[in-house]
Amino acid sequence: MKDGWPEEIASAIGDIARSKGMSEIARKAGLGRKALYNALSEQGNPTLEALMSVLNALGLQLTVQRKAA
Repeated sequence: MKDGWPEEIASAIGDIARSKGMSEIARKAGLGRKALYNALSEQGNPTLEALMSVLNALGLQLTVQRKAA
């Protein structure tokens, strides 16, 4: 996931969410289970708001840092 393509990031977060239980993560994130599956699929394109809600439900945070020169 070096390049950080959105679909790879969403898919990786989806893998984590599935390992924790999609129903529980959807409930904590305030999303429908099907919407969560769709957003975090390889073809998904979650909004930043949805992504942040899912990360919060997973106990994770998004960090941004400057690229190395």
